[in-house]
Amino acid sequence: MKLLIQRVSSAKVEVSQKIVGSIDQGILAFLGIHKEDTENCIQSYIKKIINLRIFSDREDKMNLSLKDIGGKVLLVSQFTLIGNCEKGRRPSFIDSAPPNIAKLLYETFIEQLKQEIGKENVETGVFGANMQVHLTNDGPVTFIL
Repeated sequence: MKLLIQRVSSAKVEVSQKIVGSIDQGILAFLGIHKEDTENCIQSYIKKIINLRIFSDREDKMNLSLKDIGGKVLLVSQFTLIGNCEKGRRPSFIDSAPPNIAKLLYETFIEQLKQEIGKENVETGVFGANMQVHLTNDGPVTFIL
C-alpha cells in the first residue's frame, strides 16, 4: 500500500463534470494498492493519517493532527502510485493489485476510516473512474507513506 497525503485548505474530485467528493481543511489522500496488500495493512495507515502532526499550531509549528483540528479526509484511489518507472519509457503496473481486490481493499479502507473519524468527515472519489482532482495544497505539505 502506498499513500500520498497532502495537507489542503480545500480539495474536490469531479467525475463527468460532477463533484463527487469535496472537503475544506484536511487531508487529500491518494491510495495505491499493491498486489500483496491485505486488510492487515489498513489500520496502521489510517492511524498515521489521523494522528500525523502536519497541521500548524498558533506558533506556526507542525504540532497538530487531523484529529486535533477536526479536519476531513478526501480519499482517492490511484493505482498509478504503485507504478514502476525505472525501466523504459512506459510505467509498469504489474505490482498493482487486480481491480477486484483493489476495490475491496479501497472500500474496506473507507469504512474503517469512517469508523475512526466519523462518516461525515470522509469524502471519496470513485474507484476506477477518470477523475479530475482540484486542490489547494496548504504549505505545500506533502508526504508519501
